[in-house]
Amino acid sequence: MNFLPIIMAVTFSIAYHVGQKSTPSGLNPMVALIVTYLTASVVSIIAYFLFIPKEGAIGIMSSLKQVNWASYVLGFAVVGLELGYLLAYRAGWNITLTSLISNSLVALLLIPVGMFFFKESLSTNTVIGILLCLSGLFFISK
Repeated sequence: MNFLPIIMAVTFSIAYHVGQKSTPSGLNPMVALIVTYLTASVVSIIAYFLFIPKEGAIGIMSSLKQVNWASYVLGFAVVGLELGYLLAYRAGWNITLTSLISNSLVALLLIPVGMFFFKESLSTNTVIGILLCLSGLFFISK
């Protein structure tokens, strides 16, 4: 199993939350998101040409023809996610708990999504993990 993607997700999630928590409180949240997405767009364009140099601009046009509804939903979801975390931190949520609570709830809510829409199944270990997740949320809320 290749752990590099998980290491990347964890590393960049930490950077994400530190960045969100460090965003100046007087900065308009939408301006913060505009700068964030302009930066992300530049990084994405550069990364495209670094990782797929043989396709170049022709590859972009070919790929754009394959875009479906999911990319547009992701665009809305990412803006909502970013704004939600930014506003949570501004409301005084601790960096130590915000992600833990949010990600635990997301994981629990994705269980029925995975089962009904993607035909995933639950193992005994998964059910035990769900119960532990629920008990953790219970103790954190006390």
